[in-house]
Amino acid sequence: MTDYKRILLIKPSSLGDIVHALPTLAALRRKFPEAHIAWLVKRQWAALVERAEGLDRVWPVGAGFGGWLSEVPRLRAERFDLAVDLQGLLRSALMARLAGCPARVGFATGREGSPLFYTQRVPVPTEEMHAVDRYLLVADAVGAGATEKPHFRLAISPADREQVAELLRRHGLRPGAAWIAMNVSARWPTKRWPLESFAAVADRLHDEGAGQIVLIGGPDDRADARAVQALMKTTPVDVTGTTDVGLLPALLQSASLLVTNDSGPMHVAAAVGTPVVALFGPTSSVRTGPYGAGHRVLARQLPCSPCFSRQCRNPIERECLTSITPAQVAEAARDQLAVRMRS
Repeated sequence: MTDYKRILLIKPSSLGDIVHALPTLAALRRKFPEAHIAWLVKRQWAALVERAEGLDRVWPVGAGFGGWLSEVPRLRAERFDLAVDLQGLLRSALMARLAGCPARVGFATGREGSPLFYTQRVPVPTEEMHAVDRYLLVADAVGAGATEKPHFRLAISPADREQVAELLRRHGLRPGAAWIAMNVSARWPTKRWPLESFAAVADRLHDEGAGQIVLIGGPDDRADARAVQALMKTTPVDVTGTTDVGLLPALLQSASLLVTNDSGPMHVAAAVGTPVVALFGPTSSVRTGPYGAGHRVLARQLPCSPCFSRQCRNPIERECLTSITPAQVAEAARDQLAVRMRS
C-alpha cells in the first residue's frame, strides 16, 4: 500500500456533507500520520473546516467554475500525490485531475461522468447506507480502513466557547442554563415541518420548564424564524443569522437538545454529541439521518417515501411531515432530555 505524503481531500459542500466527511479525514490522518492533508472547500463553509482536527491546510475556493479554475496553478504547485474526491461530481473530479494528482480516488457511482477522471473507482454496495459509512469506503480503498468507530474530530477552542457564552448572555441566558436549540428551516421546501407546529412545540417545552427555546439558523432562515416567533405565545431567543458557521459546533454543543428539520445543523449537533430530535419527510434517515446513537428521528412512511424531491406530488401536501404532530415531537424531546439528565 502506497505511503502517501501529500493528500488533497475534495469535499466542497454542503454543511451536512462536510460533517459526514470528518470521519474520513480522521481515518486518513490515522493511517498517514506524517502526511500533509489539505481540504478543498467552498469559502462559505471554510470556517467550519478550520475546526477539523488533523488538517494541515484549509483550501477555500470561490463561487462558480471560474473560482475553482483559478486555484489550479496553486494546487499543481503543491504536488499532491493523492486526491480523495468525496463530492463525486464532474467539477470535483476534474479539479483532482487538473491539480496533477497522480492517484485520484472516488466513487464508481459518481455522477456527471466523474469516474472517468479517477485512477481508482470505489464501488458502493448499496445506496441504503449512511453517507458517513459510504465516504469511509474511500478511506478503506487507500488503506485507511476504520479500526474503531467513526470519529468527528472538531476542535472547539476556548475563544469559540466564550463567544457563544457572550452571545447567550446578551440574550439573558446565564452560563450553564439549560436551553433547547430549534432549527425551523431547511434548504428544500419539502423538508420543512410546518412553522405553526414548531411554534406549538416550543411553547409546550417552554411551559413545561424544559429550558429556554433558542431559534438558530443561517441568514437565509431569518424569515422562517421570525414567523415561528410571531406564532408563539412565549418568547424565544432568536440568534438566527447572527453566528458564523465556524461557531456552530460550540453553539450546539452548549445546547441541551436540538429540534430540527433534516438540515446541516442537525449533523453538526450529532457530531458534537448533542442529542437530536429530527423531522424527516422526503429524505431517508438511513442515508442522511443524525449519525450515531442517542438521537430520535420522526418520520411518516408513505407509499411515495422517500421521494428525494424538492416538489411534493402527494395529493396531501407534505403529508409525510404534516402528519407528525407537535405532541409526538414534544414527547420525543422530553424523552431525549430525560436521557441526557441521567447520563
